Amino acid sequence: MRHENREHAMRRAFWCLWALAFAFKAAIAARLPLFVDEAFYWWESRHPAAAYSDLPGLTAWLARLGTGLGGEHPLALRAPFLLIAAALPLLVRRIAAREYGERAGSIAGCFAILLPLGGTLGLLALPDVAMTLATVLCVDAGARLLRGVSAGAALELAAGLAIGALSHYRFAAVIGIGFLALLSLPAGRRALRDPRSMIAIAIGAAAWAPLVWWNLENADAGLRFQLVDRHPWAFHADGLWFVAIQAVLVTPPLLWALAQAAWRGRDDRAEATRYFARLGGWVVLGFFALGFFADRDRVSFHWPLPGYYALLPLLPAVLDGWPRWARRLSWIAALLALLSTLGYYVAVSVPSVRALSAAEKWYPSNFAGWDELARRVRERQARMPAGTRVLADNFKLGAELGFALGDARIAVLDHPLNHKHGRAPQLRLWGLHSDGGRDWDARPTLLVVGATDVEYKHLLDRYQTLCALLGPLPPPEAINIDHGRQRFLLFALDRPRSGDCTAPAMAWIDAPLPRSELGRRFALRGWAFKDGVGVARVEATLDGRVVGELRYGLPRPDAAAYWARSRDAQQPNVGFEGEIALDASVAPGRHWLGLRLHGRDGSVEDWPQQPVQLRD
Repeated sequence: MRHENREHAMRRAFWCLWALAFAFKAAIAARLPLFVDEAFYWWESRHPAAAYSDLPGLTAWLARLGTGLGGEHPLALRAPFLLIAAALPLLVRRIAAREYGERAGSIAGCFAILLPLGGTLGLLALPDVAMTLATVLCVDAGARLLRGVSAGAALELAAGLAIGALSHYRFAAVIGIGFLALLSLPAGRRALRDPRSMIAIAIGAAAWAPLVWWNLENADAGLRFQLVDRHPWAFHADGLWFVAIQAVLVTPPLLWALAQAAWRGRDDRAEATRYFARLGGWVVLGFFALGFFADRDRVSFHWPLPGYYALLPLLPAVLDGWPRWARRLSWIAALLALLSTLGYYVAVSVPSVRALSAAEKWYPSNFAGWDELARRVRERQARMPAGTRVLADNFKLGAELGFALGDARIAVLDHPLNHKHGRAPQLRLWGLHSDGGRDWDARPTLLVVGATDVEYKHLLDRYQTLCALLGPLPPPEAINIDHGRQRFLLFALDRPRSGDCTAPAMAWIDAPLPRSELGRRFALRGWAFKDGVGVARVEATLDGRVVGELRYGLPRPDAAAYWARSRDAQQPNVGFEGEIALDASVAPGRHWLGLRLHGRDGSVEDWPQQPVQLRD
């Protein structure tokens, strides 16, 4: 009776947790701004194809299904992914319950919800959602095949292999390790020799055909990006950070429990247990090892997720062997980690909260400012001649503005970001790659530039590249989101321009430093220049309000030497300094110090702000 009560309580806990998690995630997904990659997948969905330069077609197809049924809204775009993610704990629960009993199934299902990396799946319309579904289906099919080959198990294997092949290149690693795990078991080898299994494998292999064909047609551009261009393939110690990040994201107790599950289960008498342990453990170890040789510039912390899902059915047995306090610690740590992760997305979805992180390294720039940018673009277009088109500086702007404006034909200039993320070949295939001047001179164009999408040390080079493509740039309309941490520039290209390069202003505040504690009187100094026309004067601002004019034109040979390519005729006399005196109306506390730069061509640009602390 006591066992039945515990089983019933665990089942009830699972369903309550599942319902709460789904409702909370749906509420967040409805408010969360589109992540850059999501916007690009929406863009792909508006150009239907079997495969694309960065991914197979399934992610774009799901995005099209969501917006086709629910309209052009972030929640509609994400709805198919939310539903798939909601099915994952149900599948994990079913696998564990079949192999180890109902209570074990409910516990494994609960941790499939609480696993921070997996618990947030579906909030974003990303390929990992479908790839994780494919993994769980293959894990379940493999365990069923070990019991005896059946048409149902073979069909499930075919479905999993096909979905994975249509989701991501990375699924090939899961396939390879999954087959090795089956081959390491006598029952697995027998199952793989069965004609029904062979047919399922053939169906799964055929699902790679669109990706193979795309690469054959496009000089292996996708394969080269995924396997060569983005990876150094040389040992680097950053892999230690990869392991440390896993401990934080999975939580140390849960990661230790999963490691124990893999170690203990590798030689268990039950073949299903050995299969879960070997498949999950080898996947996780494989990606851990890859972290020492692979891409360091892009997010990769989610790579081992398929391995964790394969190990989840073994987790209840490990936890049952722990002391009561350790079991509670595992539950509490996982719950707190999931709530923290979801809380991050809540914060990102609230502009006033997000702005507080403007000076932090973890500022979520890929979520920030798109609605405000779209609003300002509409307003500026309305003031330009009829038929004015939008030209985006890079794929991020093109995708986000495309979704916000409902325009899937926004042209994009060549940009390092397009190549870094493997999107340049796709833009060319769509005919949306623009070479600049030769494209726009017959039609008024609004150029949208992401000034913060380029490292500051390379920003002047980017401006000069734009001049080479489009001619001297007109005075920009600056859009500073979250105190300028996300910064956009709008240029009205309504007529051809010639002459020397005219670029937006560049500036730097040497003192005070960010986060300095200041009195009501303090010195402000730095430098500013503007290629082509020069800077006329510089004003200091506090929270967007002018609080003083600075002396401009002081010698700064250091700035001239660093920006040797600058074509401001005033170089090296581009320094400024002054003393700022604040009156009693400015309250003590945190404020945002900035600059207002006046160009000799009449342009006015507010420079990004930095936080300072004002003493009483």
